[in-house]
Order: sequence, then C-alpha cells, then structure tokens
Amino acid sequence: MLGLTPPKFVECTLCPKMCRMAPGQRGDCRVRYNDDGRLFSLVYGKVCAVHVDPVEKKPMFHFLPGTGAFSIATAGCNLHCLFCQNWEISQANPEDTSNRDMPPETVVRQALQTRCSSIAYTYSEPVVFYEYVEDTAGLARERGIRNILVTAGFINRDPLRRLCRVIDGANVDLKGFTEDYYREICFGNLRTVLNTLTTMREEGVVLEVTNLVVPTLNDDMGKINGMCRWMVRELGPDVPLHFSRFYPTYRMKDLPPTPTRTLDQARQTALDAGLKYVYVGNVPGHDGEDTFCPNCGRRVIDRYGYRILSNHVVDGKCRFCGEGIYGFYRRK
Repeated sequence: MLGLTPPKFVECTLCPKMCRMAPGQRGDCRVRYNDDGRLFSLVYGKVCAVHVDPVEKKPMFHFLPGTGAFSIATAGCNLHCLFCQNWEISQANPEDTSNRDMPPETVVRQALQTRCSSIAYTYSEPVVFYEYVEDTAGLARERGIRNILVTAGFINRDPLRRLCRVIDGANVDLKGFTEDYYREICFGNLRTVLNTLTTMREEGVVLEVTNLVVPTLNDDMGKINGMCRWMVRELGPDVPLHFSRFYPTYRMKDLPPTPTRTLDQARQTALDAGLKYVYVGNVPGHDGEDTFCPNCGRRVIDRYGYRILSNHVVDGKCRFCGEGIYGFYRRK
C-alpha cells in the first residue's frame, strides 16, 4: 500500500541461527532485540550471577591452577539443551532474572578487589552477551587480568576470531559427536562447534574441552572414540578433555546419573586414542581429577573436587622429569 514504511528488519549474524527480527522482536536467545531497526542487547552490563570461583570449577585445570576466577553471567542462551544445569538463567528472559548493573569497569574493579587472576564468562552462554564480554575482557587485559570463556561454542567464525583477540583461555562443551544429538537434544549443530574448537586452537587460546556423558544418549564408546581421535587429529593430543557426570535435571529427570564405570571407560578410551590429559568430573575423590605427567607418569597436580592438594608443575614443566605440561601457569 502506498505511503507505508516497510518494517526495519535486522539480522543477527553472531551465531548460525542468523535470526531475522522485525522491530520489537527478539532472537532465539531471548536477549538480542530489534529496536526500531537497530540490533540491541538487552543484557549488556545486566549480570544475574556473580561469584568468585576456583578456576578449576570452570573446569580449567591447565590455566592458572589454584587461582580465583571472577565469574559472571547474564540471562540467555542460543542453545536449548534438555539437560541444562543452569536452565533457570540460560533459558530465561532477562526481565525474569534478578539482575544487577555491572558495567565492564565495575567487573574489572571487583575482580581486582577480590584478587582474582581471571574473569570467567560462564554459567549461561557468553556468546549471547558478546559485546559485554568483548568490552570487559579488553579492559581486563589492560589491568593484567586474564579472560576465560566457558561456552558451548555455537558462534560464527568471524565474530569468534574477533573475540579470541581478548580471550586467553576457554572451556568448550563438546556435547556429543553426532549431528542428530545436537539437533534433537541441544537444538544446534555439531559442525559449528568443531569449527569453534579448531579456530580457538589456531588463535592460540588455551583450550580445554568438556563432554557431559548422558546415559543412553551419548555414552556409546564407539562415538566417544571417534570424538577423541578427532581431537587428537585436529586439536592435538595436549588439549585436555573432561568427561563430566550427568545428574537428572531440567527436562531430563527420567534418566539416571552417569555410572562411574561409564566415565572410567570413556577416560580409558580417550587415553588409548592418544589424548594426554583426560579427566573425570562431578565425582569428587576420583583419580581422574588429577593431572599426570605424560612422560614420567607421576602425579603433578593432586586435586580433591576443586581444591588443589599439591602442585608439582614448575614454570609449566613437570618437577620430576622436566616434561612440558600443556597450559598457562604462573612463574615460580
């Protein structure tokens, strides 16, 4: 009809969902919004979770072990995993969470005040609060604070490369190793996450990978073997892999916790595939919490849960034989 102005649609190019929004609409993540033709973040500086965590909780076992990580999150996520551990915030609208105003300067100041060595963007999905991460991480770098991204890795390659300029370490959830699993359980795709992992490796990010082992869904040892061999081939044998125990939650309360024997099998499968550092998570006291030197086999970091009982990594090397241990460590 003559005289009508066409709607000012915007397309978000941050992740593969490429949400196209009319004015007033939000993307699939719930937090990116078309404000009259302008793409707008509803969560910039709006933190719904803030804690000082041991960096081991991320989990990052090879990045400044024994230090604190100032950990923040906003509402929202661009995946919708049926087993989500933090669904109260990741699957929420930002107006439905309890938020506090924390601009980047405040985050960095509080990280310094709490003597944290790093800021971790975690709990929900930092990809959806991308601009906030980028600005905070850049400011943190200027003040000597490192940055850790804890992410599902569902992001397009160009914005990822840009973000890697200010990110020092990352733990990426590799949720399964089939497209069917990603499509049906997580509402995403595997290909993008594999691209994220190889891109981060290329960009020099200290990388660790987590795989939540869900009984009957992604616990097939053949698929796990394929995943581990892909990691050795594409990322290198040094990149640590954490097999995490599933507990019933959110929309998967009908499944049992992962049997410890399944995690043991997965760990042995990964070691046999050639990965040097393989861990078992969510099972406090398990030997799979500890770091062993891949050369002499000695226990170089002894852990119980998130606590370090002893650390024999000196200047990035095994104290006993001098072998280099993958990661980023304080100089002693």
